[in-house]
Amino acid sequence: MSIRNTSFRPLFLCGAMLLCAFVVTPVFLAVTAPGAIAQESESGQKRKTRKTPSMSEKVYNKLTEAQELIEAKDYDAGLAALSDLAREPKLSDYEKAQLYNYFAYTYFTLERYDDAISSYEKVLAQPDLPEALETNSLYTLAQLYFIIENYRKAVDIINRWFALTEKPTENAYMLLGQGYYQLEDYKNSLVPLKKAYGMVTGRGDTPKENLLLLLRVNYFNLNDYENMLDVLKELVVYYPKPEYWLTMAGTYSELKRLDKQMSILEMLYEAGLLQRGNQQLNLANLYMLHEAPYKAAVLLEKGMGEGKIEENIRNLRLLSQAWLQAQESEKSLPPLIQAARLSKDGELDMRIAQAYINLYRYEEAVDALRTAFKKGGLKRADQANIMLGLALFETQKFDASIKAFAEASKDKRSRKAAETWLGYVNSEKNRKKQLEESLKQRRS
Repeated sequence: MSIRNTSFRPLFLCGAMLLCAFVVTPVFLAVTAPGAIAQESESGQKRKTRKTPSMSEKVYNKLTEAQELIEAKDYDAGLAALSDLAREPKLSDYEKAQLYNYFAYTYFTLERYDDAISSYEKVLAQPDLPEALETNSLYTLAQLYFIIENYRKAVDIINRWFALTEKPTENAYMLLGQGYYQLEDYKNSLVPLKKAYGMVTGRGDTPKENLLLLLRVNYFNLNDYENMLDVLKELVVYYPKPEYWLTMAGTYSELKRLDKQMSILEMLYEAGLLQRGNQQLNLANLYMLHEAPYKAAVLLEKGMGEGKIEENIRNLRLLSQAWLQAQESEKSLPPLIQAARLSKDGELDMRIAQAYINLYRYEEAVDALRTAFKKGGLKRADQANIMLGLALFETQKFDASIKAFAEASKDKRSRKAAETWLGYVNSEKNRKKQLEESLKQRRS
């Protein structure tokens, strides 16, 4: 019996679903009057500042006007105001950077992602940017490349951002890990993801579900089932969903720890969470493997009764085998008979005959064997003839029994047994004949 053919494959989310956990927040820095401003890292701590270049009052007023229009959702007017400012011939580098930043924010809001990307690239092309504007633009640009599924660019940009950031958050590490995952670079994906995990658990927080999912799928793609199992153990503790238990069961199967796999599936089944037929079949096979045929039979019969497990030849044979191994010979017959009706050859009818012989129901065994020969396709016709000869002998049909054993003796694999039976049947036939003659003489 093959368990691997029916084992659960681990469940995984696709990259697009994983990405949806990241919230893209476009940069819209408010413009300030001339001077220097202190910058903060994403952790909120003060960092060494860069001097903010000055901005003319005229430009400041026009950007403020555009900002008010954009915040009022009058995007056409806001873009027109920005375009009008873009025609000014003497904008400083800093003023251009702020102008393109406003363009980028507006295009993002309008879901014109290519235009937003182009505008952020223009922001970053300006020299001597204030650090906050540069880092925020890089981070948002990386996320925009994720949106358009240019993962190579997204990874390159987020790595530029890391080079400028003293204390990145775990979300940034997750973003980088997601990028490498999308590029199918699973080893590099694990590096930032482990960093994010360490940051979260180091401060005593619960890892986000999406972080654990990313770790899990990377370990799966690297065939690292031991580490994958460790992640799954956390998933079922913090986010106890049936699919994670199922994935854990599949992982135990990959690790050849089938007892653990069976325990998990049994738990889910008893909780009413193992509803699919193939899942229940898998548990039945595991029961059979672990010498619990009665449990397998009860499960299979219930699943078929509920219409969850298909009543095909394979499944009916399994049910019959389960009842037989559970020493319930009578119960093993109905599913075997049903399977035989579906079968085009006589192999299952031959098995039915054997079951009838075990139950001393020889007339029915003879009928089953006649059906088997009629269907044909028997792998061991010699054995079928041995069984037929035995059943016929038990019903006192000696001539027919001798014929069946004689046919079986033509195959060298059964010749010795057939010849032994032939001698015995002939002896019994002669004994019975002599007994009948003796009784006849006494009556006369």
